[in-house]
Amino acid sequence: MTIDLTKRPPRSPRVRLGGYAILPRMLDKGRAKIAGKAGEFHYNCPLDQRMTAFAGITADQLLKLLKAGKGDGEVLAWIQANGKNKRRPEEIVAWSQYEESRSPSDPETRAFFNDVHKKMGPKRGDISTWFEWLDLDDFTTYGGKA
Repeated sequence: MTIDLTKRPPRSPRVRLGGYAILPRMLDKGRAKIAGKAGEFHYNCPLDQRMTAFAGITADQLLKLLKAGKGDGEVLAWIQANGKNKRRPEEIVAWSQYEESRSPSDPETRAFFNDVHKKMGPKRGDISTWFEWLDLDDFTTYGGKA
């Protein structure tokens, strides 16, 4: 399935596959990259790298699966069978919950986060985590008014 990220955003980082946050978004970006339709989105960005490190896989391995036309379920099965880090379901849940609660942790990153927040949704008081920030960015980038 071709995903055109010039017309719509990838799935939210909150969406889970096999309990993994970030993974469906990464797969959308990978498919769009293959199709030449990634727009401003970057496959294997630092958020994607958190996912691959946790699972013990590489972005290149995922891209190879996507180039072969593998669906989400097939990719998940491959990760479960081949990931170097064999994670129990409760570990995946805890990691995903942690990722969903992460916020900028150093002054420079917080300044960047706040600057973009001011531009995208200055009246939005509910933007404090990276996932909230990404959802707002996706929403406003594709015409939503915050």
